[in-house]
Amino acid sequence: MHAATDPANAGVFARKTWAFRWAVCCMLAMLAWVNVCAAADDPLPSWNEGATKQQIEGFVKKITTKGSPDFVEPSKRIAVFDNDGTLWAEQPAYFEFFFALDQLKAMSPQHPEWKTTEPYKSALAGDMKGLAATGEKGVLELVAATHSGMTTDEFARNVSQWVSTAKHPKTQRVFTEMVYQPMLELLHYLRDNGFTTYIVSGGGQDFMRAWVPAVYGIPPEQIVGSQGELKYELQDGKPVLVKLPKVALVDDGPGKPVGIQRALGVKPIFAFGNSDGDQQMLEWTTAGDGARFAGLVHHTDAAREWSYDRQSKIGKLDKALDEATARGWTVVDMKKDWNVIYPAEKQ
Repeated sequence: MHAATDPANAGVFARKTWAFRWAVCCMLAMLAWVNVCAAADDPLPSWNEGATKQQIEGFVKKITTKGSPDFVEPSKRIAVFDNDGTLWAEQPAYFEFFFALDQLKAMSPQHPEWKTTEPYKSALAGDMKGLAATGEKGVLELVAATHSGMTTDEFARNVSQWVSTAKHPKTQRVFTEMVYQPMLELLHYLRDNGFTTYIVSGGGQDFMRAWVPAVYGIPPEQIVGSQGELKYELQDGKPVLVKLPKVALVDDGPGKPVGIQRALGVKPIFAFGNSDGDQQMLEWTTAGDGARFAGLVHHTDAAREWSYDRQSKIGKLDKALDEATARGWTVVDMKKDWNVIYPAEKQ
């Protein structure tokens, strides 16, 4: 008689089998729990494991570890980020341009002359080729018409209303849902490690200040952008600041270090951009003493987002990409390094 079927041994065999199964179940449960804990402990879950993620985490570790030769006091842990193409998408045009077009349409009933005057005529008709033919001068006219002649509070209300409803023409997502989940995680990760995070963008400073705090957790005073002149005056006895159609600072290219110096007064130690317009900001950041980090988001994912670099009219990445290679800056390959693009991605 087989031992397992021997009445005298059947109970012993059954108990051993049950104990073995229980041990296997416990081991599997323990492994699952370890994996869950590891995922919970990962501050950058939307970043795939690899050199890019290691470079970011390695930099943060060495400058936050007391006793390390690269240790940096929290007060000096300053990180700056471009916005368009770095923290949110920028194709097929900068999102602030879509805002300007929508504002132009809303304002057009009070300006019948726009129907026959460029660049307004082309913009209202949706004729992008005609608008492009007006060049930079035409675009600046549109920006002046839609970003000035009102108080800063009125402008902020216009922007807030727009970002709450306007949708991207391709994805049909609200524009503030076009932010990059991996970069949101990076912002939180840096702040959890004592960094103060700033936006330094070519976008309009007042435009960004209307929505950035709620989306990125960055307060208005830590947002540096292109600025128009302002005028103080009294309206019905109330002090207001009126936006004027005159540029005070173009916070792009060489203007970014200028904006940083004016607003911060110190060099950052960490900077992230995505285009040639960010090259000088990365150069300025890495020119300081001690450990420094410079990163570029390279748009390589045509399936989930867009693929573009050297020949793009929006977010051109050419000279800065060459310099990144020469100087060892971190370049994020969006297709390779990010397992998610947007928050709560739609399937």
